[in-house]
Amino acid sequence: MDRLRAMELFLSISQTQSFSETARQFGISATAVSRMITDLEDDLNVKLLLRSTRQVVLTESGQEYAKQLEGILFQINELRGSITAISHAPQGLLRVHSRVMFGLGVLPQLIADFRKLYPDIHIELVLAESQADLRRSQIDIDFRISPPVEAGVKRRMLFESHRYLVASPAYLSTRPPLVVPEDILSHECLAYYRPGDEYTWLFKQDEQQKTMAFKPRHVSNSGFALLELARLGEGLALLDDYTIHDDILHGRLIRILPDFRITNTSFGQGMFATISDTPIVPAKIRLFLDFVAEHVAGPELRFTAHAKSARLLVKAS
Repeated sequence: MDRLRAMELFLSISQTQSFSETARQFGISATAVSRMITDLEDDLNVKLLLRSTRQVVLTESGQEYAKQLEGILFQINELRGSITAISHAPQGLLRVHSRVMFGLGVLPQLIADFRKLYPDIHIELVLAESQADLRRSQIDIDFRISPPVEAGVKRRMLFESHRYLVASPAYLSTRPPLVVPEDILSHECLAYYRPGDEYTWLFKQDEQQKTMAFKPRHVSNSGFALLELARLGEGLALLDDYTIHDDILHGRLIRILPDFRITNTSFGQGMFATISDTPIVPAKIRLFLDFVAEHVAGPELRFTAHAKSARLLVKAS
């Protein structure tokens, strides 16, 4: 019996609940599938499936076996790909998921530069504000603004960032000065969309923390939309430092209350690269992670990396 093939067939049946569909996917007959599953059950000395003419149901043992197999077969496939890659130039599809601000403001330029070094690695970039389920979505790397908490993944912190409260010079010229956190209540505030939550900003100075609730003028689930609204003079926006460094440098935005640390979630945020926790990291993943880290680690590098792509976005708008 080909035990590995039998395991793959069983896992497919557990997912499709069909012998005929599994047979079609593997290009063999349903009879051959049934025979290999029977041999697998005999080898394990346990009943994995309850079969009838209408449905296939996993036993309790079958459910546990399928759950364990999913991780085992994933690692086997990753190991096979990694070993094969050792004897060849890095190649293949690299699926990357990222938060929108980092994905638009930093990654395009780095992807273009990375391609010059590794032309046979093709990158598929998916942007969303929510984090990705690496295995279910078959994502190789997920760039997140908070550390992962789920099991089966490992992280690499690329940099730590802070959030700055900013507004345009035109807006500030017509409004009362901002000296203390309470002053935001007399201003228009632009907030990141958080369903069901009260809108608050947290201010911290000398370990003293204050929470200010406010009613926003505009709300968006896009950091770039908030950035553009701030540039247009619509109010105060709270944005990651690396995304607005170039605007502050060129006078498009002014930092407000610089003596306070400010956030809308928690202090000590940054950018984390999250990958599946496997015995061997495929070469294409390792190479891209190292390349990104090399170009964004440290304040000056991450500010510069964002500015390269951000200037293109400013010109396009």
